[in-house]
Amino acid sequence: MPYKARSESMELQLPRILDTRSSLSDKDKQHYLNLKKGYEGEVRFDSLTEKLTCECIILNDLLLKLNNTVFQIDSLIIVSETLYFCEVKNFKGDYFYESGRLYRKPKAEIINPLNQLSRNETMLRQLLQNSGYNIPISPFVIFINPEFTLYQAPLNQPFVLPTQLNHFVKLLNSNVSTLSQKHKALADKLISLHLDDSSYRLLPTYHYSLLEKGITCTNCASLLISAQRQKCVCHDCGHEEVTAAAVLRNVEELKLLFPELKITTNLVYEWCKGLLSKKRIRSILETKFTKAGVHQWSYYV
Repeated sequence: MPYKARSESMELQLPRILDTRSSLSDKDKQHYLNLKKGYEGEVRFDSLTEKLTCECIILNDLLLKLNNTVFQIDSLIIVSETLYFCEVKNFKGDYFYESGRLYRKPKAEIINPLNQLSRNETMLRQLLQNSGYNIPISPFVIFINPEFTLYQAPLNQPFVLPTQLNHFVKLLNSNVSTLSQKHKALADKLISLHLDDSSYRLLPTYHYSLLEKGITCTNCASLLISAQRQKCVCHDCGHEEVTAAAVLRNVEELKLLFPELKITTNLVYEWCKGLLSKKRIRSILETKFTKAGVHQWSYYV
């Protein structure tokens, strides 16, 4: 179990919701798809690190700041004498390495992840030194996708290819020393420095009045839903969901998109496009939230 688990960022959650309820611009759509692909690769890597047998502390998805510059760490694995700093890439297809540059075949140059790795490693080291820690950092670029091939892969660079993942796990498990309180203190320090502020994320603009209303399908994200008292049925994929769960899930989307709005029966009725009666919506809200205010001024917190 990771000491700091990975979760979907607002930068990923928001465009996924907006992609269902509106038309994202080509730029925002591509940014969302890139984030989605990257997150899927990181989760795949997590499935490996969660099975580690060595004594370690795993910190996933750290967003840190040094001298007004924000940088991100996909996974940091703390063992007795080393910090394994992992930059995870979910590239797919045929690539080749030439003269310090990375290309996708036939010859489309992409940003070399080693540059990002080196930059973030330097910033992490300075951050640790400023906090009174001096521990070696071992950085790696993890190519997690099994359909990734790198031709002319350099032997002197910290690349971990898909065929080397099992060996990398064995390398981590070869650490036999035990952790001390100072390692936990280091982990707690880094978690305390983690940024949750969405102002550091690239978020699309949107307006309540322009979003399509309705209950989304949890399986295919369709809005073609019929709602009954006990279950909601998707007309696109046939998926069924308990009505109360579907309403509460869509309320959470509403809160994420518009945290400034008060959750009222009328607002949720409109957000769900009138698929359920206000009486039914009120009873569902009362199972999860606390009612505040009275009469027409009541809302749920």
